[in-house]
Amino acid sequence: MVVRWGRESPELLITLDRDAPLGRQLQDCLRDAIRVGQLALGEQLPASRALAEQLGVSRGVVVDAYSQLESEGYLRSTQGAGTVVASGAGELATYAPARASHRWDADFEYGVPDLREFPMRDWLWALGVAARTAGPADLGDEPGNGATHLREVLAAYLRRVRSVVSDPDAIVVCAGFRYGLNLVLRGLGTVGVSSVALEDPGPVGHDEIARRCGMRVEYVPVDEHGLDVASLAASDVRAVVVTPAHQAPTGVVLAAHRRHELIEWARRVDGFVVEDDYDAEFRYDRQPVGAIQGLAPERVIAMGSTSKTLAPTLRMGWIVCPPRLAEPLSAEKQLLGRGAPGLDQLALAAMIESGRYDRHLRRMRGVYKRRREILVDSLARHAPGVVVTGLAAGCHAVLRVPIAEQTAVDRCAEHSVAVEGMSRFRSDRAVEPAELVLGFGNVRDAALAAAIERIGPELVR
Repeated sequence: MVVRWGRESPELLITLDRDAPLGRQLQDCLRDAIRVGQLALGEQLPASRALAEQLGVSRGVVVDAYSQLESEGYLRSTQGAGTVVASGAGELATYAPARASHRWDADFEYGVPDLREFPMRDWLWALGVAARTAGPADLGDEPGNGATHLREVLAAYLRRVRSVVSDPDAIVVCAGFRYGLNLVLRGLGTVGVSSVALEDPGPVGHDEIARRCGMRVEYVPVDEHGLDVASLAASDVRAVVVTPAHQAPTGVVLAAHRRHELIEWARRVDGFVVEDDYDAEFRYDRQPVGAIQGLAPERVIAMGSTSKTLAPTLRMGWIVCPPRLAEPLSAEKQLLGRGAPGLDQLALAAMIESGRYDRHLRRMRGVYKRRREILVDSLARHAPGVVVTGLAAGCHAVLRVPIAEQTAVDRCAEHSVAVEGMSRFRSDRAVEPAELVLGFGNVRDAALAAAIERIGPELVR
């Protein structure tokens, strides 16, 4: 549906999937239009009744969307004057792009490892090994599921460190997690799965990937025990993407009883669990629990990557799938592109076999554990009213703050400190409860302590 807003802004195409939550889709469309400047600051939006008629939805859907965006600061409603794009929406719109170009004193970007600590010497050594040992077959087109040697190494390694049960032929090497998720969802579509459940809150962008793969998306809440399996069971989906080791982004660990309930659900509905083994390598207080895949290899698709353990730029990941899905996933990969370069795959195999990969992980565990302690100590000293959670593993924390989320983000930015609000990860973009997600992986110790000293008092006043 093409909607004309007024004289200042161009026509805007709004496409609504009638099988997905209409209100959230409308919110996302309007929010994105404001962010990229399609809707100008001060632009008058149609009356809720008029827009509802144009889109063929209830007026309540439009009213709720307007209300949510007003609470986020994108819109402003005035009695008698209607709803307009708020004058401050420009700052909200440019915050995310500005992150890449602005030089922050401290950037607590979520999901980024310490890129300065990339083991360059070890990686160059591994590339040399790969180049010297690669035969003619390794330099041609690799098998659809990836380099044979890397799959053999991964099968043994994942069995040892994550209790994953797999044959090398059931492993598909891919170009990072998102590429892999695309493959998995398309592969599930070939065996009759048409809908998928996602954690809420959860990783940004997974819902868009699912929809582009033709999947209907359902959102399942996360509580202090992880994914709410009872809510999952109340839906009619046959697949779910879950981060059990360290839920992204809340940081909770999926409880033992929920793990078993999840497997029982998958068997009952003839479904699949897509296990994103996120942050399993960086557990601090106790040994990590084995992957869910080890409990039901026929029902669980285990996924991992080197984005956090080495660097995102390597674009290297893997999918451990039930045998019946190996061929569909390999076929999808051949259609979408081979993915990670063959020599890089052999280099990763050399890193793992030589022990250099494990050595790097042990060292980084120490680095992140030290930063976690600095973060907790600094917050206790400078922001005693802030509640910190999500610290069992990984390199990010969740801060519940006593002020509005956007106020907290803005105050941090005034001190040249970049943080993200939890609303970014919620399906309804709700700003309550007010929480911040701080990734401390790529912030040096001294910069971390100095940043918290500056922003701590701003978060509690």
